[in-house]
Amino acid sequence: MKPIISASECVSESAGPRPPVLLDVRWQLGGPHGRPDYEAGHIPGAVFVDLEAELAGPAGDGGRHPLPDPAEFGAVMRRAGVGRDSSVIVYDGGQGWAAARAWWLLRWTGHRDVRVLDGGLAAWTGELSKEIPVPAEGDFVPVPGALPLLDADGAAALARSGLLLDARAGERYRGEVEPIDRVAGHIPGAVSAPTGQNVGPDGRYLSAEDLASRFSGLGATGDSAGIGVYCGSGVSGAHEVLALEIAGYRAALYAGSWSQWSSDESRPVATGPDPQ
Repeated sequence: MKPIISASECVSESAGPRPPVLLDVRWQLGGPHGRPDYEAGHIPGAVFVDLEAELAGPAGDGGRHPLPDPAEFGAVMRRAGVGRDSSVIVYDGGQGWAAARAWWLLRWTGHRDVRVLDGGLAAWTGELSKEIPVPAEGDFVPVPGALPLLDADGAAALARSGLLLDARAGERYRGEVEPIDRVAGHIPGAVSAPTGQNVGPDGRYLSAEDLASRFSGLGATGDSAGIGVYCGSGVSGAHEVLALEIAGYRAALYAGSWSQWSSDESRPVATGPDPQ
């Protein structure tokens, strides 16, 4: 199953005999909370999910947005109406990062039928609703491990033996700026692969062929076990993992990402355009 769905396909499925569960995950790094925008208008039937409080655990040793406790994540998804056999569609305001985080978490915890609305709410042309739905309780029970996950040591090893992609903006990778974390730079051996290059001007993912060409040019091969992704805190990295899946690659996510790596003074830091 493709991990993305178009707005027209979403409309069609929502009107069908088995409508999907819709999750609104609007969020911006350092921006205002997404709940007011959700209450002002959302895709009819969509339930709001708070990335900071429900798709991440408390910031700490695991980074700025560590993975949530699986049991707590499961409770959030059940309250949103997610069942083990539900079709789930997630969307955000259009950037795609938050929706990809929700997609990755559901997939990682064993849900098989989850897709991201390509282009997010910006691609939606239908009416919006202010009605806050109260869905029936779902029966989804998370079983973590369905997608590959890296810790810091695993990311370091993959940077040496395979392909570790840094999904942050190029200037952060090179160490020219660092607006959030303790130090600037990148994991030695990682290759710069900014998330913004996964999409076109309309915020929609490039075609599978174009994405495959992009990632093969960065060093991806048919050995998907040798590909990993990190970003600042495990959010935009999920967007890159999704793009890799569209392109035909299965990639591991280093969820702690640079926020975890850079907090440990014993870990090496590289700067400049060269991976090393």
